[in-house]
Amino acid sequence: MSINITKTVSVSTAALALMGGFMTAGTAAADSVIRWMHVEQVPSTIALWTQIAKEFEAKHPGVKIELQFLENQAFKAKLPTLLQSKDAPAMYYTWGGGVLQAQSVTGALRPIDATLDADGAVWRKSINPSAVEGLSFDGKVWAAPSKSGLVSFYYNKELFQKAGIDASKIGTWDDFLATVKTLKQAGITPIAGGGRDKWPLHFYWSYLAMREAGQKGFADAKAGQNDGFAAPAFAKAGEDLAALGKLEPFQNGYLGATWNDALAAFGDGRAAMILSFENTPATQATNSTTRKGLADDNIGRFPFPVVKGGPGVITDSFGGLNGWAVTKNAPPETEEFLRYMGSLDVQKQLAKETQIMPVTKGASEAISRPLLKEVAEALAKETWHQNFLDQDLGPNVGAIVNDVSTEIVSGGEKPADAAQQIEDAYSLERK
Repeated sequence: MSINITKTVSVSTAALALMGGFMTAGTAAADSVIRWMHVEQVPSTIALWTQIAKEFEAKHPGVKIELQFLENQAFKAKLPTLLQSKDAPAMYYTWGGGVLQAQSVTGALRPIDATLDADGAVWRKSINPSAVEGLSFDGKVWAAPSKSGLVSFYYNKELFQKAGIDASKIGTWDDFLATVKTLKQAGITPIAGGGRDKWPLHFYWSYLAMREAGQKGFADAKAGQNDGFAAPAFAKAGEDLAALGKLEPFQNGYLGATWNDALAAFGDGRAAMILSFENTPATQATNSTTRKGLADDNIGRFPFPVVKGGPGVITDSFGGLNGWAVTKNAPPETEEFLRYMGSLDVQKQLAKETQIMPVTKGASEAISRPLLKEVAEALAKETWHQNFLDQDLGPNVGAIVNDVSTEIVSGGEKPADAAQQIEDAYSLERK
C-alpha cells in the first residue's frame, strides 16, 4: 500500500465524517452502485478496502462501490432511519446479536443464504461454521461474517515462573482458583481488573454461564425455557464468580480502575493475568507506563477454564463477531462482492495487513504475530461462538449483566438474585 493512497483516503474519510457523504472506488457512471457503510477509522485499512473494491470493479464492469464512513455513535444513531429510507446503504457493518436480529424482522434486510449456497455451497463451506451460525436467526443467515474475536486469559510468563505455575495445567475453574491462591502466596497480584467500567468483569460471568449452562442451556434461557436466566446454571455461574471475588484477586482499587488502568497494570507487570481481547499484546504496551509494556515472548495465553460437571467445553468461545448485512433493495451484485471479500486470498490479505481474526478457513496462516496466530487457530477450532452479551441480549440487558457481575465479584449481590435480575430484564426483551 503506497503512502499516497493512505493519505488520500485519510483526507477523504475526514471529509466524509463531516459531510456524511460517499467515497467512490471508481469515478465512471455505473449500472449498479454498491453503497458500503462502515465505522472503520484506520486510514490504512480503508485504503486496503478501497483497493479491494477497485479490484472487484475491474472484474465486474458496470459495478461501482462507494464507501461511506460514519463515526461509531453517529452510525448507530443514524442507521435505523436510513434502513427505512430510500438512502439505505446496500451493505453495512454489524456487530450481530440482538440488534441484527431486530433489524432482520423489520423487512429492511435480505438474507444471504442463496449466495452462500450457490455453486454447491462453496462460500458457506469456506467459512468457519460458528461464524455463520453466530449471524443466523430463524434459520436464515442475515450477514456475511467478516471477522471474529476471542476473549482469553493472558499471563506474564516471568511472574508465573516466579510463582512456580505451569499455565498449561490450568484446565478447570478449580485449577484457576488454585492459581490465584498460589500467586497471592508468592506476593504477586493475580489479576488486573477494570471495575469502574464494569464490562471487563462481565467477561467472567458470561464465560462461567457458558461453562455452567452449555450452548443448549444458553439457547433455552434466551428462549425463556426452564426459568430462563434464573435457571440454576446461571446462579451457579454467579457462585463461581463469587468464589473468585472472595480471594481478592484484583489489584488494589480495582473497582475504581478503568479498562485502560487494567491494561496498564498488566503491561507494567503489576498483575500476573488479565482476561482480555485478542489485541492485548498491543494494547497492554500502549497503556503501560513505559509505552513498551511486556515483550511478546513474556506473554502467554490460555483459554477460559471449564467447570467440573458443566456441559460447556474449552472450545466454546466468547468474543466479538462482525459482519456485513445486506439491505432489501441492494443491487444483486452486493452478495457477490461480499463473497469476494470473504475469499481466501482477500481474507489472507486482510489478516496480514490489518491483523483481523479471519473467518475464512485457512486465512489465519497469513497472521505473523505468534499470539494472534494462536488466537486465530483457536477460533478455527471453536465449537460455539457466543457474541458479547450487550450485543446478543441487547444493550439494556447487557448493562444489567455488567452491573451484577461487578456486584457479585465485590460481594454486594447474591448470585441467585443477580440471575433473577438478568432474567427479569431479558423477559422484557422477549415480549
